[in-house]
Amino acid sequence: MNRKERYQAFIDYFSRHQPIAETELDYENPYQLLVAVILSAQCTDKRVNMVTPALFKAYPTPQKLAKAEPEEVFDYIRSISYPNNKSKHLVGMAQMLIKDFGAEVPEQVADLVKLPGVGRKTANVIASVIFNQPAMAVDTHVFRVSARLGLTVGAKNPLQAEQQLIKYIPAEYVHVAHHWLILHGRYTCLARNPKCDNCAITAMCKSYPRLKKAQL
Repeated sequence: MNRKERYQAFIDYFSRHQPIAETELDYENPYQLLVAVILSAQCTDKRVNMVTPALFKAYPTPQKLAKAEPEEVFDYIRSISYPNNKSKHLVGMAQMLIKDFGAEVPEQVADLVKLPGVGRKTANVIASVIFNQPAMAVDTHVFRVSARLGLTVGAKNPLQAEQQLIKYIPAEYVHVAHHWLILHGRYTCLARNPKCDNCAITAMCKSYPRLKKAQL
């Protein structure tokens, strides 16, 4: 199976069996998703979802969050990884939203990455999930799964993986393919013990023979 065929098999399978794939972060508007994605860096979505209800109740708008002290925000997110930095980022993000973007979450990745706490991955998530743009956010799951499947070849960092995936995945599938890769990595193609026996796409997986041999 060559690379083009591998991509086609990937899209064919997931478009049939998982046509609707969405983020597992809980949110009700773009502002809430932006906060949740910032918090999710190096932290599980499950943990973030445990924290955000109280946080959103206390700071339901960027205006409220912008007036908070980082120490106040810290109390709500202390169980999240790196709460000191993230509390500062959240307040700074809200202040910049108001100052530079009229309290609205911007659509463009180039604008999103200007916000404190927002890297390229976070910006791509917002652009993809909220604005349905063909943006590919590459986290550890996407980076691992795309390499194992053979969708990316020789990518040394998330940007290189992103560029390869964007090149080969049709634009109309990019936003949902991001979730296909994340969810497959989260529940099936695990980092240490991939569940190859429960995987339905081993026929297209470039790494399956090696992974299966290692499990014997």
